[in-house]
Amino acid sequence: MNIRSLTRGDGVVIGAAVVLFIASFLDLTSFDCPTGVDCSGFDGRNAWDGLGLLMSMFLSGVIGAALIVVGRTMPGRKVAGIDLGQFGVAFCIFSLWTAFWTIIDMDADAGAGMILGLLATIALAGAAIAAPLVPALKAPLVGAPRPQAPQPYGGQPQAGYGYPGAQQPSYGGQPEGGYGYPGGQPGQPGHPQPSQAGQPAPQAPVQPSQPSQGGQAPQPTGASDFSPFWFAVPVARPLYGEDGSPTPIAELAPGTWYLAVEQRGQGLVAQTQDGRRGVLQDTTGIQRG
Repeated sequence: MNIRSLTRGDGVVIGAAVVLFIASFLDLTSFDCPTGVDCSGFDGRNAWDGLGLLMSMFLSGVIGAALIVVGRTMPGRKVAGIDLGQFGVAFCIFSLWTAFWTIIDMDADAGAGMILGLLATIALAGAAIAAPLVPALKAPLVGAPRPQAPQPYGGQPQAGYGYPGAQQPSYGGQPEGGYGYPGGQPGQPGHPQPSQAGQPAPQAPVQPSQPSQGGQAPQPTGASDFSPFWFAVPVARPLYGEDGSPTPIAELAPGTWYLAVEQRGQGLVAQTQDGRRGVLQDTTGIQRG
């Protein structure tokens, strides 16, 4: 569960659900006590005194908000082929529908619980519908933290050292310009030998490379112009397989840093926290670390 994937719209949904739950304990009706009459024994009814209104208006809205939050933090969860978030939006709309017609059909004056409940369902349904559409509500609820050192995945983002697509030295070798790279001494990966007194260190390559099959000399491995970097997405975006499959293999969530390891056309090959790699096709608005 990724809490950082929640948006501002989800925050409004959560807040409205809390207000709706509190309203269920308040009186549904109000009355004016006549002069000279002792009304201290009057006990107002709240939503918990009637199961029908409690389930159809108050708890349906709270359940809808919970489904929206779970669907956001755990994407891909479905019931009968329908996303949990869509179920949650339907519950919130049903809660508003019930509250609207209930307060219109009331014989007595509406009490604090009914009025506050109606306002909460309006905010709840409105935020549930507008959250994926309004840019201000699509922004992350919690900002993305800056990447800390040491970096995840066991590497460093500078110059691509230790990541796929860049030159990698053997264990204990020099990260750049040392032996063990193409053109260095074979059989001595990552362990430069001291030069003799009075003799300069041998320059790489010191021996002609063996020709590969077909009589062609091996091509030197040059450093790529692309350097891996950390980035965060502004909204949740799908990550597709490198084989070109149309089905997403993961979803990149706002508030989490991911590693871009390769440029693939207009997209990026990104690596998730669990080591999966895929192509991020939509790179608009990403934040570089």
